[in-house]
Amino acid sequence: MEQLPSKDQIQQWLADNPTLTSKRDIARAFGIKGSALRIELKRMLKELEADGTLVKKQRHYRDPDALPPVSVLRVLAPDADGDLFAEAMEWTGEGPAPRILIITKTSDPAMGEGDRILARLEPVGGKDHAYEARLIRKIGANPQKLLGIFRSSSEGGRIVPIDKKDDKEWRVLAEATMDARDGELVEAEQSGPRRLGLPQARITARLGDPTGPRAISLIAIHQHGIPDQFPDKVVAEAEAQVAAKMGKREDLRDLPLVTIDPVDARDRDDAVLAMRDEDAANPGGFVVWVAIADVAHYVRPGSQLDREAKKRGNSSYFPDRVVPMLPDVLSGDLCSLHENVDRACMAVRMVLDAHGRKLSHRFTRGMMRSVASLNYAQVQSAVDGNPDAVTEPLLDSVLRPLYAAYQATKTARAERQPLDLDLPERKIVLSEAGEVLSVDFYERFDAHKVIEEFMILANVAAAEELNRLKSPLLFRVHEEPPPEKLESLREVAEASGFTLAKGQVLKTAHLNRLLAQAMGTDFAELMNMTTLRSMTQAYYSPDNFGHFGLALRNYAHFTSPIRRYSDLIVHRALIASHKWGDDGLTPQDIEELAETAKHISDTERRSMVAERDTNDRYLAAYLADRVGAVFDGKVSGVQRFGLFVRLAESGADGLVPIRSVGREFFHFDAESQTLTGADTGLTIGIGQRVKARLKEAAPMTGGLILELVEIEDRALPAGRGPRGKSAARRPGKAAAKAKAIKRKVARKRK
Repeated sequence: MEQLPSKDQIQQWLADNPTLTSKRDIARAFGIKGSALRIELKRMLKELEADGTLVKKQRHYRDPDALPPVSVLRVLAPDADGDLFAEAMEWTGEGPAPRILIITKTSDPAMGEGDRILARLEPVGGKDHAYEARLIRKIGANPQKLLGIFRSSSEGGRIVPIDKKDDKEWRVLAEATMDARDGELVEAEQSGPRRLGLPQARITARLGDPTGPRAISLIAIHQHGIPDQFPDKVVAEAEAQVAAKMGKREDLRDLPLVTIDPVDARDRDDAVLAMRDEDAANPGGFVVWVAIADVAHYVRPGSQLDREAKKRGNSSYFPDRVVPMLPDVLSGDLCSLHENVDRACMAVRMVLDAHGRKLSHRFTRGMMRSVASLNYAQVQSAVDGNPDAVTEPLLDSVLRPLYAAYQATKTARAERQPLDLDLPERKIVLSEAGEVLSVDFYERFDAHKVIEEFMILANVAAAEELNRLKSPLLFRVHEEPPPEKLESLREVAEASGFTLAKGQVLKTAHLNRLLAQAMGTDFAELMNMTTLRSMTQAYYSPDNFGHFGLALRNYAHFTSPIRRYSDLIVHRALIASHKWGDDGLTPQDIEELAETAKHISDTERRSMVAERDTNDRYLAAYLADRVGAVFDGKVSGVQRFGLFVRLAESGADGLVPIRSVGREFFHFDAESQTLTGADTGLTIGIGQRVKARLKEAAPMTGGLILELVEIEDRALPAGRGPRGKSAARRPGKAAAKAKAIKRKVARKRK
């Protein structure tokens, strides 16, 4: 053809030949040769593109209201007739996306909602769907995801990840922005193969203001580098698992084991049972069973699941979400001890005497069947005389024996004297939109203590068993406070009117006596918090240095392998030592124990910091609408630059800058933990009751700035001199007055 085709002819060609859509294909089809004609063809294609007749994508042209013959689709849920439909991942036309029916063959792999597939499309007419799709291949249901700030442009925009380690921006096409606004926080996922240049993403969720409630935990997750997306290989390996069979396991299915968890628990990894010991040699004694999900059966050494679990180290918990250590198909199903379902377990049978002392234990690898999935409030209500339809049949046979065994352990616990801190845990209650509705205290029942005590007993038994078998393991280590932290605790105690004796080997009993002195006083919360802060951070180690806080010589984590990698190591050590299978601790595991211990100790701290930062941000967001309000609180810390106040209502901590306190110079005494006014003699110390006005609340950082209004029911004295400027003019007088006050404090202590 020596002349150019018409625009209608080009459109008809593209419709008839959906796989030949490049400029070269068009030129070859119409016999266009020579640079002049090619330039004219290019001009015509640009005109068709400009008026919306064609859309150009990666050098190919097509009708914008038609899908390409090979497309990436997302599988939808089956309809009422069981037919499987899909939606195009990138629809650019006007109006709703076309309906696509998937035509399956018997040889096709199973497809479910959310799967992404590459499919060949064929347009159809006169039906309730516009296309029929035939599978080419599955491309995974687990695309790479990212969180970032959207920056709009004329061609769509870019996403700037908030992860400090990710400095590569992502390109977003105009049709994949979900109409996100510039500066919004968005979730996105990879939408095409990686090529040269910026990777391509499609926005999947608009989270709005980066300081908004739904963004808070996501920001912490990404800031602290917590992996929140499972790789495809890990997901595939988890989904390929099948329920464990009986094999050589001990059959424990006749034991009426029950799980007791929070009401909103998604996974159940421990079950318990207590009964009177029928052995005449142990009058008044008990037999206690603790059964734990056999995660080691599914997460084998060196597997993709194992590497990912080790990388994460533990699950991380936030007010609005959980970042799990294991995929949900394991944590929420195969490894969860649901009621009336056979589940593989690792179990320990412990014999206690009438005073709760453990006389013996025996570990086994078994198969159990929980008779009920209960929650703490439900169990407590039943034992208190208000059983429901589920707990009433279990009251005499299961629940009361559990409480009786727990009562017996109180004697042994009193002899051991573990650290007895009283720190009520606050719960941030969110709305469906992610906004803070209230800040409440978690209800604390005896049912919680029952489970905690039996879990501690099982953990001790695991450490003792592996010590007996001379097996390597990871201990949970908690060393005693260092001298400098102990001295700081002593100073705070003395400043509050209490005593902590010197010159003796510190035991938890000494700290418990200090806490008993403060009980019922205005300083009770302060002394509990200060005692907690004086403790060293617990960690994992292949060497045993004991657990100071629990007053135990041998302690290892055994009871939560769904959410802690350390417990999985202990399970494998038991399997290897007892020769229960080929999925026990390997020589490589043993060689890497020290490295593993350090890594999972670090991931635990990472999660703790991320969880704390998230709570601080939620509290700041909760209080942001109440700037100017006055709150009751207590001085929780004193520094040269100011003081910290813990607000009674929410438990949030805020800073009162020293420059905002009165109109005088304040001398800081580190020993007595006080600030003393040079002019008025006003002394501010830890534990004092105050009223404070909220001046600033920053949800992005979690910071609160407060202003003192009253101390111990008295207004602040005015002092002399301009606010914040007297320090430079009166240092000598202030220092002299401070020395006099210090001598006065010293005389009172004597």
